Amino acid sequence: MSSLSLSLLGAAREAADAQVPGLVDHEFASRLGAKDHTLWGQAAEDEASKRLGWVALFEDSRALLPKIAQLREELAGEGVNRVVLAGMGGSSLAPEVICGTEGLELIVLDSTDPQQVGKALKDLERTVLVVSSKSGSTVETDSQRRIVQRAFTEAGIDAASRTVVVTDPGSPMQKQSQQEGVRAIFEADPSVGGRYSALTAFGLVPSGLAGADLEALLDDAEDALEVLTEDDDSNPALQLGAAIGGTTPLRNKLVIVNSGSPLVGLGAWIEQLVAESTGKEGTGVLPVIVGDGEPELTRDADDVLVVELIDAEAEEGSSVDGDTADTVVSPHIVRTGGSLGAQFLLWEVAIAVAGSLLSINPFDQPDVESAKEAARGLLDSPAPAEQESVQDGAVAISVSGDESLLSSGQTSVAEAVQALLTRIPTHGYLAVMAYLDRLGEAELEEVRPHLSQVAGRPVTFGWGPRFLHSTGQFHKGGPHVGAFLQITADSDADIDVPERPFTLSELISAQAAGDAQVLAEHGMPVLRLHLKDRAAGLQQVIDAINSL
Repeated sequence: MSSLSLSLLGAAREAADAQVPGLVDHEFASRLGAKDHTLWGQAAEDEASKRLGWVALFEDSRALLPKIAQLREELAGEGVNRVVLAGMGGSSLAPEVICGTEGLELIVLDSTDPQQVGKALKDLERTVLVVSSKSGSTVETDSQRRIVQRAFTEAGIDAASRTVVVTDPGSPMQKQSQQEGVRAIFEADPSVGGRYSALTAFGLVPSGLAGADLEALLDDAEDALEVLTEDDDSNPALQLGAAIGGTTPLRNKLVIVNSGSPLVGLGAWIEQLVAESTGKEGTGVLPVIVGDGEPELTRDADDVLVVELIDAEAEEGSSVDGDTADTVVSPHIVRTGGSLGAQFLLWEVAIAVAGSLLSINPFDQPDVESAKEAARGLLDSPAPAEQESVQDGAVAISVSGDESLLSSGQTSVAEAVQALLTRIPTHGYLAVMAYLDRLGEAELEEVRPHLSQVAGRPVTFGWGPRFLHSTGQFHKGGPHVGAFLQITADSDADIDVPERPFTLSELISAQAAGDAQVLAEHGMPVLRLHLKDRAAGLQQVIDAINSL
């Protein structure tokens, strides 16, 4: 069997001891394995009845492997070995983890920032575009597809022959792709939601084309499923789900740190699964991804649970409740490790368990749509109203939801950020939302631990619009205890979207403004720092925050 380890300390252990016996008596695990859609209450039954394909997908997933392998071989014979994946949220996060863990090249287009998208439009002679979307209507993915296909055409390459599509059967994108005559269409299981789709065509096709070992991934997951659907007190998914959703009072900040795990980027995949599945109806759990030794690990807060992602093989032989990393002060800890396939299923089952304990439907995402609607409204508006702003060097400062933030004469970036930190509630958090190039401007992430140190509270960092499909659901649907630092920028080179009445700069601006509008309507403060000069403004913001 694939390696899979779990140990719990403090409140995590107490929650498991209190909740797991009832879950076993309720036969939760075996009923989930049998696709029982009544496990989350009457209100969730309709949605759950359509979203449980992920617990029994192995036959269909294995059937995809020969087709993926054949296509990869054909493309390699044509000198095509660079995979660009256009997809958001669950459509891109799992392939990114799979390929990152195996050290394979995969270019993920999950941004509408023109700088980041523009950088993907190179080496086209050896590039295949994988477009992943259940419907094809996701505005980011549709825009990325149009832009890359135009680049193929301009380079003298037949775009259809270099486009591979992953979508639900009968979707608008499937019909459009058939008409275009694209290279290949892979049908995904429509009974699997995006964030549970790691082991379906959405996770497998781009990863397999990049060269991943899909058979081993599925073997490890299928081995783990036998344990994870057993009604037994030792079932690690029941224990993990109880630790996440069953602490009293709820520890609703899940601080995730890689403590030696070889699974590259797993935290970001967990982040989306947890935040989008649980953050609704005023409750939920907010994942906070941190690095070793960062502030959230060096204090014991009563609303925080720490998750250490470990190397299970390296930990073999250690005691179940053994010593944790020296830098982790909190006594309330989950430690888990194992093969990637096993971890995917462990967390999927655990979040289904946590959803039941939280009395919410873990398969919908009602508040993701609110920001999309606001963005669409701003794109359709001929002249959206400009926020009043204060100029500090290369940065324009404005606010939404709490005009008093700038009413006391805060005219510098540092003063405005300091004022925002005072608005974080006692059990609240700060979310940094950067609508920038997450590859080329990654140094901005380094401000996160300093902000947490100054604020004394957990701080999340999300790249927009990517985070809108992840923690964005928790921001609006969870408890309204957030304060938000939004960073946007002008771009030196914009990209127009073929056959659409907007450019990428206009789109990302509307997405940022739409999200800020919805957050403000929920009564939460949003401080916007807009970089008028991108390079100078970015450095100015970093310096200002580090000066706090």
